[in-house]
Amino acid sequence: MKIYTKTGDKGFTSLIGGTRVPKHHIRIESYGTVDELNSYIGLIRDQEISQHDKDLLKEIQDRLFTIGSSLAADPERSKMIIPDLKLEDVELLEREMDNMNEILPELKHFILPGGSTAISFCHVARCVCRRAERLSVELSTESEVDDKVNIYLNRLSDYLFVLSRKIGYELQIPENQWIPRITK
Repeated sequence: MKIYTKTGDKGFTSLIGGTRVPKHHIRIESYGTVDELNSYIGLIRDQEISQHDKDLLKEIQDRLFTIGSSLAADPERSKMIIPDLKLEDVELLEREMDNMNEILPELKHFILPGGSTAISFCHVARCVCRRAERLSVELSTESEVDDKVNIYLNRLSDYLFVLSRKIGYELQIPENQWIPRITK
C-alpha cells in the first residue's frame, strides 16, 4: 500500500464515506487537531513517568484514534463501523483525576506551565486538547458529532492539567504559581 495517493494535491481530501471536502474544512481541522494531540500524548509517554501513567496515556491514545475516526466519517454517507467511545472512558479520566488529587496539595493559584519537559508537554497537550474541543464543538453546530467526543475532550484537558501537577509532585518540582502583579 502506497502512502501517497496524489488525490489530495488540489486541496481536497476524502472523509470516511467518500465525501470530498477542502482540506481546510472544519471536520478536517477537528480530526487533524486530535491527531496533533495524540502526538503530544506520545511525547508525554516518552518521558520518565510512572508505568501506570504510561499505560493510561496509551489507552488515551487509543481513544483519540476512536475520536479521530468518528470525526473523519461523514455522518450521512459512511457505512463503516467506527469504534465506540463510551461514557466509561470519560469516567476513567474522572477516577484518575480523583486519585491524583488525593495526593496533591490543594490548588490555590493558577499554575504557569513549566518545571520539566514532562510537565511542559502536559501543558502543551492540554492546550491542543482545548483547541480540539473548540473545533469539535464548532463542528457540532453544523454536523452530527457524538456528544461523548466533546465530553471526553473536555475531561481529557482537565486530566492533562492534573497529570502535570502529579508529575511535578512526584519529581519534587515546585509549582510555578502565577502571582498577578497589581500596581496601585
